[in-house]
Amino acid sequence: MIKKDFILNNPLKLIGYKTEDIIPEGGFGAVLARAGVGKTAFLVQIAMSALLRGKNVLHISLDNPVDKVNLWYKEVFNNLVKQYKTDWLWENILPHRFIMTFKVEGFSVPKLEERLTDLTGQNIFSPHMLIIDGLSFDESTRKSLPDLKAIAKKHSMHVWFAVRIHRHEQQGPDNMPAPFSKLADLFDVAIQLKPEGKEIHVRSLKGSAKTVKHPALLLDPSTMMIKNS
Repeated sequence: MIKKDFILNNPLKLIGYKTEDIIPEGGFGAVLARAGVGKTAFLVQIAMSALLRGKNVLHISLDNPVDKVNLWYKEVFNNLVKQYKTDWLWENILPHRFIMTFKVEGFSVPKLEERLTDLTGQNIFSPHMLIIDGLSFDESTRKSLPDLKAIAKKHSMHVWFAVRIHRHEQQGPDNMPAPFSKLADLFDVAIQLKPEGKEIHVRSLKGSAKTVKHPALLLDPSTMMIKNS
């Protein structure tokens, strides 16, 4: 029952999506925000919902070491379960999560495919969801994304990205922040975390939830957890 309560609090459902897997296998989703606003925390909440459903999540960080990424998961988990005694639940979801780090300059799609092949070929880990945190979105990234999409389809994965945007950058078509606007056609879903005063608003920029009425959602600055406004 506890696990069911946590799954119901999946941030994607709170935003207005009807199912947890809102992007198809091989599809891309993006969480956009300025530095320090909460991209990683939001993605970890998405990952946590998948983990609680028994899905395998591969979290790739280009910015932070494994220990720091693990701390994000532990803090999100503790905020989810603070009213329960659920150490058993944490131990049960850990086998479904794998954290992998790259140096930014050392990351490439061929290297990612090589590591994936090592993991799956030796039956070490077969991910259903891939999270990539820290990738720079520029022209070279656009050239590599189709290859990454092909790998995601091959491994039947849903892929989520953390996309850093900047205050001074102009918006592109459909109010998509630059530089993401030039890549938006490759994505099925885009969600923006936008600070307004002391609040961080959660907005759907692309995907089915954009046209669905749902309660306004905020990211709590103190816990980085989703909450109703």
